[in-house]
Amino acid sequence: MEIQSVAFPAETPPLSVIAAANVAGIPLPIATSTSPDSSPSFHFSNGLKLRGTYVLLRYVGRIATIPHFYGQNAYESGQIDEWLEYASILSSGSAFETACKYVDSYLEGRTFLVGNFLSIADIAIWSGLAGTGLRWESLRKSKKYQNLVRWFNSILAECRDALTEVLATYVGKRGLGKPVPAKSKEHQSVSESTNSVNGDISKAGSKPSFEVDLPDAEIGNVKLRFAPEPSGYLHIGHSKAGLLNQYFARRYQGQVIVRFDDTNPAKESNEFVDNILKDIETLGIKHETVTFTSDYFPQLIGMAENLIRQGKAYVDDTPREEMQKERMDGIESKCRNNSVEENLKLWKEMIAGSERGLKCCVRGKLDMQDPNKSLRDPVYYRCNPIPHHRIGSKYKIYPTYDFACPYVDSIEGITHALRSSEYHDRNAQYYRIQEDMGLRKVLIYEFSRLNMVYTLLSKRKLLWFVQNGKVDGWDDPRFPTVQGIVRRGLKIEALIQFILEQGASKNLNLMEWDKLWTINKKIIDPVCPRHTAVIEERRVLLTLTNGPEKPFVRIIPRHKKYEGAGQKATTFTRRIWLDYADAELIAADEEVTLMDWGNAIIKGIEKDQEGKVTQLTGALHLEGSVKTTKLKLTWLPETNELVHLSLVEFDYLITKKKLEEGEDFLDVLNPCTKKETAAIGDSNIRNLKRGEILQLERKGYFRCDVPYVRPSKRVVLFAIPDGRQQTGLK
Repeated sequence: MEIQSVAFPAETPPLSVIAAANVAGIPLPIATSTSPDSSPSFHFSNGLKLRGTYVLLRYVGRIATIPHFYGQNAYESGQIDEWLEYASILSSGSAFETACKYVDSYLEGRTFLVGNFLSIADIAIWSGLAGTGLRWESLRKSKKYQNLVRWFNSILAECRDALTEVLATYVGKRGLGKPVPAKSKEHQSVSESTNSVNGDISKAGSKPSFEVDLPDAEIGNVKLRFAPEPSGYLHIGHSKAGLLNQYFARRYQGQVIVRFDDTNPAKESNEFVDNILKDIETLGIKHETVTFTSDYFPQLIGMAENLIRQGKAYVDDTPREEMQKERMDGIESKCRNNSVEENLKLWKEMIAGSERGLKCCVRGKLDMQDPNKSLRDPVYYRCNPIPHHRIGSKYKIYPTYDFACPYVDSIEGITHALRSSEYHDRNAQYYRIQEDMGLRKVLIYEFSRLNMVYTLLSKRKLLWFVQNGKVDGWDDPRFPTVQGIVRRGLKIEALIQFILEQGASKNLNLMEWDKLWTINKKIIDPVCPRHTAVIEERRVLLTLTNGPEKPFVRIIPRHKKYEGAGQKATTFTRRIWLDYADAELIAADEEVTLMDWGNAIIKGIEKDQEGKVTQLTGALHLEGSVKTTKLKLTWLPETNELVHLSLVEFDYLITKKKLEEGEDFLDVLNPCTKKETAAIGDSNIRNLKRGEILQLERKGYFRCDVPYVRPSKRVVLFAIPDGRQQTGLK
């Protein structure tokens, strides 16, 4: 039973139904109804009909091939039904902003409205907002509902082609209306509006760089793998690979599996496995299952032996340095033409891990004269007596990545292997090894490696910093690891947006951290609470002669433009603390503004023998205009409720933007990468939780790393870069 057509009044198209069908790839032939009061309806090939916007939407949800489009169980389906009922409120003029406020609050900390998957609930609410035209656009640009805007943009980014088409056809500046002719001026303005909805993910008028196609990909028949080696924590470069795998899997309604390429026991550990899984969860990468290359060790050993018997591989005992030189010069090994019997004899020595076997390796017999040096008899197996982190000392031999990867990719049913372009020369090797093994070919798709300025992404080099105590661990805020940059204050949605902006381009690029931190600032600034701190060193006491005799407290917003940040208690006293840097700027008889209080006139300035300001006196002038003062000062009351802080700033680990080929990173180490400043903060800071982001007024953004425990222990706040050029720590 196929949908023959969908009928609806021209003035009121069922946007959510059309959008959901477009996203699901379900064709909906349009048959406009002549009656303006009729409900949208599906007409089926057997003569049956269904009526009502949300009846049709549920039907689309049930027949779509998108996973969990109408929930993955009865409870989620019930939740979706609740949201469908709520969606109608968005079309009610008076209740529109109330609905926006409610959904915005609900979406805090959520990616989708129901569960962990895109559903028709998301499509219904999204369509309800988009259908109001400029009313939603003006709210979106006002930054009033940050969670709602973030969610709206992410849904549009995920289903860009389908939703852009619907917006361009049915939504004008005034909202829903008749379908727009493809070449009309109105359509052009709608297209421009659509581009503005896309936000920062793409520039108006240009196609997003990540909208590329996987070769020979079929909807519903794509299987990808994210295959990190458990020899360190995931870093920003790995994040790009993982997120691109997820992007393509969603686009083609396919699967992603996580596979640990654990073929080198000398570098790998269960600690790395556990933390990579934690990082994958942090990145929001949804995977079908987790596998290990070590699961296939018996089959890989059998395949290696089979290739030896076929004369497609041989055992070589040439010393490693000599072997490398022979490969570079195209010189065949003396062992290359040994008999199968001799090779099998040495192979057994390798399996046993004997003294003789430890000197040998297995090499593929490919082509020693090929201009592509990766095809010059690559190593397939090495002897290694070190115990494996999963299977202990069961094996004394381990496959190389070059041998194991094409085998396991094919066996696990992977259709496309995403690899960074640094492996380009080894693509021919990958295909040749699969061919020699007699396995199904897996298509390789290349993308450019993500390189960041002043940053080392080699796990071997990062390990050096850990082992030599230059950092506090793999989650150190100076590290480019997922845990490191999150600990420094990066929001994962900023990282995702940053990576998707670059897309699957094959062009090599060196990216600036400032761009990533600028995106992050746009996400945190509209919602993070505001607090106050004064640097302890040389802080100056200002006595207000007409200040309150007794301290009093006011409850004020933690963020003047975002109610969701909550409230804070501010104490007003006769004597207040100022930063020394502010105090030395004040002239006698100058009127200044005390933030969140009002104006004051400074009457007296006391200095020490060195000319340093030590104390100020003044009087409140609350009737004075804030617009007339040059200095707007943060301050703290003189009370014993203040919290002791440690403000920590970080710098790059190396002093050079990009290391040249062969250049030693040890020659460009940054001698000063961490600076701690003692400060005092307002009493509300004692309520901060670990990981909470805040802004210290006039000092910048911070992430709470160590929350309040007791008065004698400092609260530790990590400075978050805001995208402005960093000049180094002083």
